[in-house]
Amino acid sequence: MTEIGIVGAGAGAAAAAFALADAAPDADVTVLEKSGGLCGRAATRRHEDLTYDYGANYLKSDDDRVVELVTETLDDEGLVDVDEPVYTFDADGAVSPGRDADERKWSYRGGLTQIAKRLFARTDATVHRRTRVETVRRVESDTATGDADTGGAGDTESGEAGATNGNARWELVDATGETWGPFDRLLMNPPAPQTADLLRTAEWTSPIRDRLVDTVSDVEYRTVWTAVARYPFELDVPYYGLVNADKDHAVGWISREECKAGHVPDGETLLVVQANDDWSRAHYDRDPAENAAELAEHAAAIVGDDRLADPDWTDTQGWRYALPESGVDTDPIDAARGSGLYLIGDWVAGEPRLHAAIGNGLDVGERVADSL
Repeated sequence: MTEIGIVGAGAGAAAAAFALADAAPDADVTVLEKSGGLCGRAATRRHEDLTYDYGANYLKSDDDRVVELVTETLDDEGLVDVDEPVYTFDADGAVSPGRDADERKWSYRGGLTQIAKRLFARTDATVHRRTRVETVRRVESDTATGDADTGGAGDTESGEAGATNGNARWELVDATGETWGPFDRLLMNPPAPQTADLLRTAEWTSPIRDRLVDTVSDVEYRTVWTAVARYPFELDVPYYGLVNADKDHAVGWISREECKAGHVPDGETLLVVQANDDWSRAHYDRDPAENAAELAEHAAAIVGDDRLADPDWTDTQGWRYALPESGVDTDPIDAARGSGLYLIGDWVAGEPRLHAAIGNGLDVGERVADSL
C-alpha cells in the first residue's frame, strides 16, 4: 500500500487529502498537526454563545472549482452567506463604499474550520493533533535501486511519476522523538517560513534541498495581531467589514461576526479587529489586554461609535505568519516532486486567500495521485 504523509492540517492539506481519497482511494494517508485544531489560519473559536472566525474571515467565491466543492460536493448544511458588503477606510479612518457588494462570501454556523472538518470527514486519513514535526529525513528503502535525489531525471517534473518507486522514502520525527513513516510521498502544508525551517534541517542530501530552502525562505509574510470584542448592543451600519486598502492605518481590517447567521446572539455585536503588519510586529509581545484595548479604541474612531472603546469581553490572537506578501519561484517546488516531496498552501498558489489554499491543495492531491 502507498503511504502518504502530510505535515499540517490546514485547508490546503484537507483539500489534498480529499482529492487523494477520490483519485487514490487505496493510499494510506497520515496527517500530523502541531495544534489542537484544523484548518490553519481559517480558525474558529467558541465562547459561551459566541462563534467567531478570528483568522481568515470568510471564503471568497473566486474559484469555480472551490465554489462547487463547498456548495455542491460537500454537505452544505450550516453554510451561511455574508450578504453585507465590505467598505474601505483611509489613513484618517474615513469610511466609504469601496468593494463589490455582489461578491459572495461564506462561512458556516460552526465557523470556517468546518471546511477542513468536512473535507477530512470524506477521507480515511488519520489525523494526529498536537503532534509537532521537528525532523524530516530521507531514508533508503530495503529495495532501493538508487535515489533520484542526486540530480538525475527524477528531480524534474517529467520524472515525477514513479520517481520514488522502490527508492528512498520519507520519515518524520515529532517533538517526543517518535518516528512516523516511511512515506512514499510527503506533503508539507505549514507557512513558508516554517516549511523552510524544516527543510533547512532536513536529513536529505540533495542539491534540490538547498535550492528549495532558498526559494521558500524568500517568501515574505505579513504579521497580523487580532482582537475580538463583544458588545451588548447591535451596530446600525450598512457593511459587514472595513478594509484599509492603502495599508496606512494601524488597523487593517474590522468585521462584524453578527453578519454570519448563528455566530452572535440577536442584539449584540462582535467585532474582529486586525492590526496591520507594522503595528502587529511592534506590539506582538506586548500585554494582550493592552493590545485589545488599543485596537478597540481604533475601532471606535473608525466606525464612529465611542461605545466600541469599552467592550464587555475580548479575546486575542497573534498570527506571526498570517498572509504571504510575495510570490514564490515554482521551479524548485516542481523539481522537488521528483523526489516525492510536495508543498501546499496559499503561498504556493501566490494568493493570500482561503480559496487559493483549497485550490492548491486539490491540485497537489491530484498530482500525487497521478504520480503513484
